[in-house]
Amino acid sequence: MAMINNDWLPALDAEFHKDYYKNLFNFVKNEYNSRVIYPPSEDIFNALHLTPLKDVKVLILGQDPYFNEGQAHGLCFSVKPGVEAPPSLKNIYQELNSDLGCYIPNNGYLTKWAEQGVLLLNTVLTVRAHEPNSHQGKGWEHFTDAIIEKVNEQDRPIVYMLWGKPAQSKMKMLNNPKHLILTAPHPSPLSAYRGFFGCKHFSKANEFLQANGCTPIDWQIENL
Repeated sequence: MAMINNDWLPALDAEFHKDYYKNLFNFVKNEYNSRVIYPPSEDIFNALHLTPLKDVKVLILGQDPYFNEGQAHGLCFSVKPGVEAPPSLKNIYQELNSDLGCYIPNNGYLTKWAEQGVLLLNTVLTVRAHEPNSHQGKGWEHFTDAIIEKVNEQDRPIVYMLWGKPAQSKMKMLNNPKHLILTAPHPSPLSAYRGFFGCKHFSKANEFLQANGCTPIDWQIENL
């Protein structure tokens, strides 16, 4: 695992000394040594590397990393350049198009969002190749809950986009009156038509940020 070296390190330092994290570290290390695991180990903490805690404006919460070759690189919903956008991301782009008029790009590489303060966090940060949910219940959930708690503590405007029931289960952790919580069904093809399409979360987030004196997010992912 690539070491965290920005302000997330002191914020999360206590977690690294807990028993669950030591067990998680050993489990993940053994998995990478014996199986094909995604994302590449140096990409596990990319969401934290690209979006320092002090810069978080929006938190989008995913579940598991993508489990097919070349997709996952540590940002929820994002895929590497040259990899076709998965169905959920295509639906996110469709909603962005109808909400803000963003054109649908030829890639699914979302680092532009992360670099503007959009924390693209999965609740589980690793997965076995072709085995969805294979690293659930191993300790990642405790770690990512700690991340969410640190965001909740921030004394400034922040927007949460919680799509689907697993993400919305984290609402009980969120009690900061300066923050905005947006909920919708998951953008998966199985549920997007139940209310993800038309949720207008992207324009609502920008309106909230601007109303509170913050620079809005440029949601347009450009063609590569």
